[in-house]
Amino acid sequence: MDKPRFRLRCSITKLIFFWIAILLTILFFFHRTPSSDPNRRVLPSLPAWENVVVRSARPLANSTTGHSVLVTGAAGFVGTHVALALKKRGDGVVGIDNFNKYYDPTLKRRRADLLRRHGIFVLEADINDSEKLVKLFRSVKFTHIVHLAAQAGVRYALRNPASYVHSNIAGFVNLLEACKTANPQPSIIWASSSSVYGLNSKVPFSETHRTDQPASLYAATKKAGEEIAHAYNHIYGLSITGLRFFTVYGPWGRPDMMYYSFTRDMLRGKPIVVFEGPGHKSVARDFTYIDDVVKGLLAAVDTAEKSTGSGGKVERPAQLRVFNLGNTLPVPVNEVVGILERLLGVEAKKVVVPMPRNGDVLFTHANVSLARRELGYVPTTDLKTGLRKFVDWYLDYYSESNWKSAW
Repeated sequence: MDKPRFRLRCSITKLIFFWIAILLTILFFFHRTPSSDPNRRVLPSLPAWENVVVRSARPLANSTTGHSVLVTGAAGFVGTHVALALKKRGDGVVGIDNFNKYYDPTLKRRRADLLRRHGIFVLEADINDSEKLVKLFRSVKFTHIVHLAAQAGVRYALRNPASYVHSNIAGFVNLLEACKTANPQPSIIWASSSSVYGLNSKVPFSETHRTDQPASLYAATKKAGEEIAHAYNHIYGLSITGLRFFTVYGPWGRPDMMYYSFTRDMLRGKPIVVFEGPGHKSVARDFTYIDDVVKGLLAAVDTAEKSTGSGGKVERPAQLRVFNLGNTLPVPVNEVVGILERLLGVEAKKVVVPMPRNGDVLFTHANVSLARRELGYVPTTDLKTGLRKFVDWYLDYYSESNWKSAW
């Protein structure tokens, strides 16, 4: 009578062990198998992450500079071009970007893929993440920081002002905090903006002109960045160069920029909105082609002196500079539209409206004599040539992508 009951207990025990073994096997393979989602970016385990960063930051054998550069905002428009140019000449390059949704992150992902194909590792992280920055600076002794991460755009500040304070002020301070304690301290080259000239009416804009009348919150945060840079240079001996960019354009550009949105809407057959100032004055911008900006930025990297602090303590005064990087020739918006019409073979449907009080200024015009003297900066690309290169890229990019949303 007891044998059947004993056999039943044995069978149940074996069945329990069998299912436990199956469950453990499933958990083991689930843990070991990487995600099948190709869009998911997961930070590797710390040792693997450190190894990738170190490899990416190592200068190539043919490097003439020996620089190891961290590029913040590396998946952005200017960041991508700068990172590629640094890598091309043999510098070690590591990128960092948070891939925010200010505009379609798909474009940023494509830029990051381009960088990876050229051996540049892009860490997906926010510059406000102190823990990530500490690990990054612990892994590599960067010689230079090219700080391009920022919340861009003038009009978006009306909808999301906090994002500008988070990125352009708090993020910059967080990065400088990491730099001040690094040993040795890196030299810093960072993107200010022509918008700091604000309501200044003297033209062309010179670095000696007043910049205490910002016309937008974006401009105010960039001006705040210049003052913060002064403080960290004075207190901690950080070598800092600020670059005031003037309406940078070109391939892989930002979709929120005028020339980009005009191209998109004209190809869709949609009307474009053209602003004009009081008295029917034309809005004009000092459009600067991306390759010219990159040359100026690399010259700033190569002429940057070493920081003079150590472990957060200053030893002697350090270099502090600011330069305009523009094209020196304001172009009316109507002329931009005319060039695009000829390049695209499409007549624009223009809707002319008064410029709203949203922080935009009527014109920008750069005096680059200081950058010419100190950096050897000479812009060489006229607007017609630059827009032709952009349009060629745009048509190729969206044809290849075949995204209905782009059209």
